[in-house]
Amino acid sequence: MKIIDGKNAVLGRLASYAAKEALKGEEISILNCEQIIITGSKKDIKKNFEEKRKKIGSGQQGPKHSRLAEKIVRRAIRGMIPNYRYGRGKIAYQKIKCYVGTPDAFKDKKKIVGTKEKKSKFILVKDLIKNNLNKKNE
Repeated sequence: MKIIDGKNAVLGRLASYAAKEALKGEEISILNCEQIIITGSKKDIKKNFEEKRKKIGSGQQGPKHSRLAEKIVRRAIRGMIPNYRYGRGKIAYQKIKCYVGTPDAFKDKKKIVGTKEKKSKFILVKDLIKNNLNKKNE
């Protein structure tokens, strides 16, 4: 089992690494999903996320985008797994677990740390969720 600490890790790079390892047969646990970085303009990221949230599809059936940090990360990984509904893609997708914070079971275990490069434009997943929730309450 590989344990990845998501603090200050770039979402796309983390997702591609997790997808590749899951396809190889490894079980993956990603911790601190709320502290993962999404690179790019804050304004564009927020706008795109809100547009995805508003589109629900015909008959309220979907696709639906969640506001939970662990589900945002899991959905990014899902996009990098070939055919996540059937066969080896489904098996790989089931091997990926995402957590907000660090559960007690993983506190003393060795973690793979993803570091942030010197990016000037980025937003944390928790800031994206927080701003979206504030707009909902207004």
